Amino acid sequence: MGKIKPAEPVLLFLSTLYSSSDVFDGSKALLEKYFGDTVLVSPSLPWDYSSYYKDEIGWPLFRQFIFFKNFIDPGKLADIKLKTNEIEAALSSEGKRRINLDPGYLTLSKIVLASTKNYAHRIYLGKGIYGEITLIYKGGIYNPLFYTYRDYQDKTYIDIFMNARAILKKMLG
Repeated sequence: MGKIKPAEPVLLFLSTLYSSSDVFDGSKALLEKYFGDTVLVSPSLPWDYSSYYKDEIGWPLFRQFIFFKNFIDPGKLADIKLKTNEIEAALSSEGKRRINLDPGYLTLSKIVLASTKNYAHRIYLGKGIYGEITLIYKGGIYNPLFYTYRDYQDKTYIDIFMNARAILKKMLG
């Protein structure tokens, strides 16, 4: 029988998708109110992997990652996803989201994303939320899996996560 241990502390991040930098700036301030100070905010990156969000959020779209300073309990990811859904709704205009907020967490060995959508590679976390391991750390770098979203396979994204990993490693001592 294995010995029960507390979960490792993890670094919370939010993946944002938006068309207006003003909306991003306003949401970032609100997110800091709920999740605390940031340790890393990625540059704004053009996002053209799909037109799925175009009618709702606008075009062109941009992606930014926000990494938060305070460690979280990974068991809280479902609650965090519910909170980001509330924030998206509060920032909506005329029934349309102006920003997409997808929470996840980073450990030294993996990147985990939360989703409201079930699929074969996702595990139910509770409260209607699923989790997926999106990248795994192997051979000195985060690597995609066969189901990893195309944008998360991009070298630019992986570099951002490697920078965040270096910060996490330093924070862990």
